[in-house]
Amino acid sequence: MNAIGMIETNSIPAGIEAGDAMLKAAAVELVTAQPACAGKYVVLVAGDVAAVKASVADGEPVAGNYLVDSIVIPNVHEQVISALSACTEVNEAAALGIIETYSLASAVICADAAVKAAEIDLIEIRLGRGRGGKSFITLTGEVAAVKAAVAAAAEIGEEHGMMANTVVIPSPHPDLFKAIY
Repeated sequence: MNAIGMIETNSIPAGIEAGDAMLKAAAVELVTAQPACAGKYVVLVAGDVAAVKASVADGEPVAGNYLVDSIVIPNVHEQVISALSACTEVNEAAALGIIETYSLASAVICADAAVKAAEIDLIEIRLGRGRGGKSFITLTGEVAAVKAAVAAAAEIGEEHGMMANTVVIPSPHPDLFKAIY
């Protein structure tokens, strides 16, 4: 797996139908297909770049007017997959970065941009459950690296028109860090 693709819809039936089309279009692996807050549905697939592109391309027209966002990330950073599963290990509490997006797909592409821009550790990519469809990313590292990663993610999020807010906390209280991690 060297690429991931994602379709986000604002209709659960349309999302399920688009996911079916995505899986039938190419040899991809289903990573997740699930409802999210505010009646959204997200389908995430993985595989080689050409297959993922074909999968997303076939799913988009099926989603039709219900399509909120879609992405294809070739050469996805391995930390993105771990952070989506909340299976990351952070050895040391350092500066904390938080990135909030209006779409689930934007959170994934922003996280990939952040981890590729600077020497940071992704903690988690939390996809829109119970937050009105918003998603957020938490990451940690040295202050300068966290600032650079957050800035790179914000630039991508703004390009997609889905950026909500960002913050960098240079020295988070240990109790706060434990609650987040």
